[in-house]
Amino acid sequence: MYNGIGIQTPRGSGTNGYVERSKFFVKPKRNAYSIKGFGPNQGTAGVTRKPNKEILEHDLKRLIQLKIAVLEEKLMDQGYTDAEIAEKLDEARKSLESKHNEDLGDNALVFSEKVSETQTHQVSALKERQMETLKAALGIISDADREKKRGDAEAPCFVDNSAGSYKRRRTI
Repeated sequence: MYNGIGIQTPRGSGTNGYVERSKFFVKPKRNAYSIKGFGPNQGTAGVTRKPNKEILEHDLKRLIQLKIAVLEEKLMDQGYTDAEIAEKLDEARKSLESKHNEDLGDNALVFSEKVSETQTHQVSALKERQMETLKAALGIISDADREKKRGDAEAPCFVDNSAGSYKRRRTI
């Protein structure tokens, strides 16, 4: 028997007296577990990324150019001269650009409700527009909108003049 563990003598016990440690005993941890919160890039699975306006504008220009190319082929098949084709294409381009800019207003970058899943920026722009209409319907106001309504452009702060001409701003 060592340190009070085991039997005092192995005689008559049918064992050799060797004491093994329990392999199923889990030692309690001495350090307390710290509860981890979200890291800087965690917990954003449901948040959609904002669409890139440059890519959406480029897609819009490509769509307009495609319509112009189809019109050009149609005019060539009908037998128009090159000068007439160029004139009609310029008119069509101007009308398409003005139509897309006037009809859709601020959301001119989303072309239609039928968007391919591969066009991720169009999908996210459409989703953003849907979320805005849902917020308006439910009356949900974002923090930025609250600031605009209150008229507070900045957080309240104090100017400390105790160091002479050096002014230090401290926010509350």
